[in-house]
Order: sequence, then structure tokens, then C-alpha cells
Amino acid sequence: MRYLPFGSSLYDVRRTSEEPGSERQGLAAMMLRGDRREEPAMSLEVTIVQACLRSGRGGSRTAVIEDRDLSDAARRAVPAAVGASHAVFISVQDPSAVRLRFFTSTGELPACGHGTVAALAVLAQRSGDDRYDGVLHSTARSLPGHAIGSEGVYSAAFEPGPVDLRAATPEEADPILSALRVSAETARCHVASVGRPRLLVELADQQTLADLAPDMPALRAATDRLGLLGCYAYGTPSADGHTVARMFAPSIGVPEDIANANSTACAAAHLSTRGHARLQVDMGDSLGHPATMTATVTGPPDAPIVEVGGTATISGRRRLS
Repeated sequence: MRYLPFGSSLYDVRRTSEEPGSERQGLAAMMLRGDRREEPAMSLEVTIVQACLRSGRGGSRTAVIEDRDLSDAARRAVPAAVGASHAVFISVQDPSAVRLRFFTSTGELPACGHGTVAALAVLAQRSGDDRYDGVLHSTARSLPGHAIGSEGVYSAAFEPGPVDLRAATPEEADPILSALRVSAETARCHVASVGRPRLLVELADQQTLADLAPDMPALRAATDRLGLLGCYAYGTPSADGHTVARMFAPSIGVPEDIANANSTACAAAHLSTRGHARLQVDMGDSLGHPATMTATVTGPPDAPIVEVGGTATISGRRRLS
């Protein structure tokens, strides 16, 4: 297996300080100096990945960066600097010891599903082979995964690990449903986690899902108080396992997520108890960025093994300096 320099790509999209977007890069440059003003500015090469595309379109724009000696403030600055909601920082001691850290503009996350898909695509391209297999290590878990493809387009999937799942109590569900403006009689709620808990809200009517217009301040207050990542609302799946979902996570600076693979894995683990061994979930339509994730569940009902993933394309590179 041969390894190319990190971030190597057939694509090379860069902006200078005179091009559009230089204001945002200027802000990023200030943040990338670190917490102390006297620190010198750093130059970062960012690989842009569209993760979890649907039929070659849309997907969630994700920043992938080789990890360096950066302050957390610098890491938090990266997503906004490149127009992404999340950034994943990769540290590769050797091919078998890959470590990931995930950041939004508000802080670090223990896990990020579409960020893991994006990282697998970059690692696959870096390997120079048509298939990449490896175990990635986040701050919370070990994630066996693979990516198959070439020329910047990859099908990637990983195992997020055991899903902790239980029915939500009224004290947990009611304030979230109130913020969603949904009646408790029309929803089934569970708390699920693959690193950080979130509320799963199943709605029988997909039009209700499409019409959701949450009270974001109330939703953020409720999720903060309950210690939840956010709320993953989804429609009851069809017999073949197809459904639609929306993820609201204002507490981490993402009012609505284009794609959320880890929540999809949580929903798949829950729905496997009702006979759905495979789930295909569409997201992002309300934001104009169609995304699709697939999840398969194997193993016994009391210890399901979930694999989740999607298609990712490496769309370019940006240099922040």
C-alpha cells in the first residue's frame, strides 16, 4: 500500500487574500494564531469533502485537516472558515493508528458520523488503493471502517460501536416535543447514544416531519438542560427500510444538520427490533442539500452490530493562512 502526501488530490481549489471569501479567511487566520496574540500564524491545508451524497448530488460539506499543534480555538474556527458545519482532524502515527478529533464552531464532539465518512474517503485517496480498511480512533471509541472507490469518489462505511438505547421519559420527551411543536400523542421517543445521547423522535406522518419549524431557543435550552446532543426526527420507515429524517442540534451550533450518520445508526439499532435489518435515510432536503445514508444491522437483538455510511466525494482543497 502506498501513501500519498496528506491532502493530495486531483483537485486544487484555493483562494488568495484578494479573492472572494478573504474576509472569512482573515478571521480564520487570526484564530489560527492560537489563544495568545503573540503566536505566529499557521498555514493549514484543508481538504473539502462532500459526505453522504445522494445520487452524486448534495451531501454535507466537511473539512478534513491533518492534525497539528493547534489550540482548540483554532480548531473551532475551521468549519466557518470553509463554509462547513464540522471539521475532522486526522492524526496518523502509522496506517493502523489513525486518530480523529471532531469540531464544530462551538467545541469538540466525541463522535461525528459524516465526519468519519469524510475521513475514510481522504484516507482511501491517500492510500492510493481502490480499497482502504482501517480502525479509526476517536476520543470516545474505536471505529472499524472501510472506503472503496477511486478518483475522489468513495463509498465509505464504519461501525460506530454499541448503541445505548432506552425509551425516553416524559420529562425528557415533553420539552423537546414542545420545542418541535409536535403533540406527544403523535410521536414515539427514545434516547440513544454512540458517544453522546440524543433524542430519537419517530413521526408516523412524513408531512409533519417536512413541516417542522422548531423553536430553536427553546430546543437549545431543553437539550442543554437534558444533556442531549440534539433531536433526530424521522418518519416511520417503509417496508423496505426507506425513510426521511431531520436532525436539529442548536446546542453545538448546528440548527439543522444536512447529514447525521451516527443518529441514523442509533435509529437503525432501534428499528432493527421491528424487523428492519437495513435502513436508507434521506436528509438535507429542507436545506437544499440532499443527503443519503445507509445502515445495516447484524448480530443478535440484544447486541446488534450497526454499520453506517454513504458516498463521499473529495471536491477540492483550501489553504487557510
